Amino acid sequence: MATSTITQESAPRHGGKAPQRGTSLGGRLLRLNWVGGSLGWIWLLIVMLPLYWIVITSLKTQSNYFITNPLKPPTDITFENYKTVIEADFVRFFFNSVIVTAGATIPAVLFSLMAAYAVVRGATNRWLKGINALFLMGLAIPLQAVIIPVYLIIIRAHLYDSLLAIILPSAAFAIPLSVLVLGNFIRDVPKELFESMRMDGATEWGTLWRLAFPLTRPALVTVTIYSALQIWNGFILPLILTQSPNQRTMPLALWTFQSEFGVNVPAVAASVTLTTIPIVLAYAIGRRQLLSGLTAGFGK
Repeated sequence: MATSTITQESAPRHGGKAPQRGTSLGGRLLRLNWVGGSLGWIWLLIVMLPLYWIVITSLKTQSNYFITNPLKPPTDITFENYKTVIEADFVRFFFNSVIVTAGATIPAVLFSLMAAYAVVRGATNRWLKGINALFLMGLAIPLQAVIIPVYLIIIRAHLYDSLLAIILPSAAFAIPLSVLVLGNFIRDVPKELFESMRMDGATEWGTLWRLAFPLTRPALVTVTIYSALQIWNGFILPLILTQSPNQRTMPLALWTFQSEFGVNVPAVAASVTLTTIPIVLAYAIGRRQLLSGLTAGFGK
């Protein structure tokens, strides 16, 4: 009796049929989005093709570049292009870009955090609502539309042909999006936490740095990386607001390899490769925080 009872209890109850693993695996394979996966791989190849071309071109000589297949790897690899780039005052241009990027990104992110906190915490204040509207309007104004007024302001302030002339407008144009992202992130912080901090006697300044700052760290990493990439790759402001070669940044440094009768394409490719290395490292370090910060603030 005991044996028969155990046998009956252990038998499958779904129509007396045991689950088929092969059927489950086959259903899983059928549910896979083969079309989406194939299109994703095709898009990856399309995106990687220009990067591949830049790298292999930087390893070719200028003479071989014009007589060989552009997509064919070089048979005789040379690093003369990188030597040429470094000897063409690349270090100065690199440090100019670092100074401009750090000098504009850090103040812009800190100011954006304080502005976003004030806008969220003072949502009932009419003046703060107006300031928030101004920040949103800043997203709708492209840099190209105001480059002439910015140029005139820099001339009147006697800052033309200096790194500070690039830093100030770059920081100003990085603030609107940073305030939007950080503001959405701070809104997701439970109000009970702010109330408990106030009951403990914390000031608004202390609440900002002890509560809002740690909880919005993913968003801070997001806006820092995004703003730094935009400023690092900026071309219009350095082109309009500087003149002397000593104040050039990395995007303007590409002009060094352009002459009256032609362009040293392999040297330009080598310069682009060296310029891209900090961007790739920044994305590799903060990739998770960048993605979570871009999505979490808008997902609720």
